Amino acid sequence: MRKILVVIDMQKDFIDGSLGTAEAQAIVGAVAEKMKSYEKVDIYVTRDTHGEDYLQTAEGKKLPVVHCVKDTEGWQLHPQIAAQADKAHIIDKPTFGSVALMELLREENEREPLVIELVGLCTDICVVSNALLLKAAMPEVEIRVDKGCCAGVTPETHQAALATMEMCQIEVEGL
Repeated sequence: MRKILVVIDMQKDFIDGSLGTAEAQAIVGAVAEKMKSYEKVDIYVTRDTHGEDYLQTAEGKKLPVVHCVKDTEGWQLHPQIAAQADKAHIIDKPTFGSVALMELLREENEREPLVIELVGLCTDICVVSNALLLKAAMPEVEIRVDKGCCAGVTPETHQAALATMEMCQIEVEGL
């Protein structure tokens, strides 16, 4: 089976920018190390991507903090992550879960059986959204999340998202 790593939204705005947290900063090194254990061709990286009109969108009205506007510094991948992802597949996504990522990995799984591992930010928003999309599209595929390489908006919501994923038969592992 081919092992795939999906690195979710390890962008400056989520790490040390407008929505950054100490927990997000703390996982950067672990995520970069995890990426070294995969072939670059087997790493898919997502970027939360918004336009200048973010505050007028449905998401922006509920989370009125401008972040990850395309081509801004905050939209960029953290340098340690970017260094490991130079040949990776990078998918810009306009919302929490990426249908494009799900379709791409479903097609890959039809060619060759996959095991998919997810890491990144934020556990309780984009990681859980993508994990559930992938599980719904490929219920027989082993999907894992490394909790030591994820961080949530708060430690409590991080734990709640991990519990939700476990209930949906997504394997949660790591420290």
